[in-house]
Amino acid sequence: MAKKQIKVMCTAFRDGFQSVIGARVFSKDFMPAVKAAYDAGIRWFEAGGGARFQACYFYCQEDAYDVMDEFRRTCPDADLQTLSRGVNVVGLDSQPSDMIKLHAETFKKHGISSIRNFDALNDVNNLKWSGQCIHDAGLKHEVVVTMMGLPPGIDNQGTHTPEFYRDRLKMIMDAGIPFDRVAFKDASGTSTPATVYNTMKLARQLLGKDIHIQFHSHETAGNGIACYLAALEGGADGLDLSLAPMSGGTCQPDIITMWHALDGDDRFELAGIDVDKVRQAEAVFKAQMKDYFLPPEATSVSPEIVWSPMPGGALTANTQMLRDFGMMDKYDAMIAEMYDCVRLGGFGTSVTPVSQFYGQQALNNAMFGKWKKIAPGYGKMVLGYFGKTPVAPDPEIVKICSEALQLEPTTKTVLEINNADPKKGRAAAEKMLQDAGLPITDENVFIAASCLEKGIAFLKDPSKAPNGVRKNAATSDLKAGAQNPGGKDFTVTVNGKDTFEMQLTDISCIIGTVGQDID
Repeated sequence: MAKKQIKVMCTAFRDGFQSVIGARVFSKDFMPAVKAAYDAGIRWFEAGGGARFQACYFYCQEDAYDVMDEFRRTCPDADLQTLSRGVNVVGLDSQPSDMIKLHAETFKKHGISSIRNFDALNDVNNLKWSGQCIHDAGLKHEVVVTMMGLPPGIDNQGTHTPEFYRDRLKMIMDAGIPFDRVAFKDASGTSTPATVYNTMKLARQLLGKDIHIQFHSHETAGNGIACYLAALEGGADGLDLSLAPMSGGTCQPDIITMWHALDGDDRFELAGIDVDKVRQAEAVFKAQMKDYFLPPEATSVSPEIVWSPMPGGALTANTQMLRDFGMMDKYDAMIAEMYDCVRLGGFGTSVTPVSQFYGQQALNNAMFGKWKKIAPGYGKMVLGYFGKTPVAPDPEIVKICSEALQLEPTTKTVLEINNADPKKGRAAAEKMLQDAGLPITDENVFIAASCLEKGIAFLKDPSKAPNGVRKNAATSDLKAGAQNPGGKDFTVTVNGKDTFEMQLTDISCIIGTVGQDID
């Protein structure tokens, strides 16, 4: 009997970057590795979206649309897929109908062929319009059910079980949302193999034999390969896999690791994978990334994540920001506080943007005391402004968030709220561009709407946009400082307005990410 051919989407150049280095990378550094992967025979890539859209403007002094264009030139006949967060599309804040439509249209214009579309709350209302726009733009729509394992000791109240995920998929189907593929996405890697297996079985029964099912997880908790094998046994048709050095740890399992796990299996094999060519591509990728700082927390398994489900893409984005502000000493306390943020917040899946809301509130709890300071995103989620949470949030937390933000709970849909908001949408974005003296194009409008002031600053002068990419020019010095008991961290303010993070060790001085040896 012929082996089932398992389709592979290579996530190295989107989720790989987001999950390992907080999405901070220059396209000129990684595009040769994209070419090497394409030459190795890979024809399905995650090529943008998610955090990689905003990161281009916030940290990399690049236009995300230019990066998409270059990706398409490099991979002329590949399926290039991006990630969309439903009504949030590629930002942490949600958008009105016109911007959701513009997202799909401009991404199609710049070479994208598929969009994976999810809602972190599994609120089907947040997938209806976004899915229709993706379909109408002529793109393949890969609709998503998001997964996670609730922390041990929490009553699941009927959520985050195989039956819950099946029912959410049925709601998507009953809503008439057009889709070409279905993906199950576990961004924190905390689902158990048994849950994954049974979810795939139930989904296959619902979908029939012809609809493609893709499975996505991370190695953060150490069970990625086990869950991938369970997904295949349950009926999945494809897997998200990555390439070293952006694989394992907080990212997806490596293509080679999965190939090895299936070696000798008489049921499954990775379609179109020549492992020797993949090894060559990884050698190119490692060489291109050799100057990049790989955070230690991104390269190892974190068993405590089972209790505090911080996904890889949010974990390293948060630790990079903690490093920006010299606050890495708060990391362990932040992770510990995730438990209560999930337990009391309505059980939204820990994937962006909800994972960021959990992380922001967890950090506030660690720094200021429990619930003393409410993060706006977390508070608005609890109050219903991002959609309906899987279960009702804790009433006392709802009260605290309402008082802190001076907002009443709502049952309106996100689009109802946003379409009536004069601060959102095309007209508001065009005004931002006009006020800044910038040309009004579809791309600029979407950049302004999704990136706000930071997007405008980039469009005015990309060379003056922030450079938050961490390379090893500073890494060796940071390591030296960590090993040196005399190392000190400082925040230096110049002329009362310009602030710099500085680390001083016995051998070096590091300002931001630039190191200088001390003689």
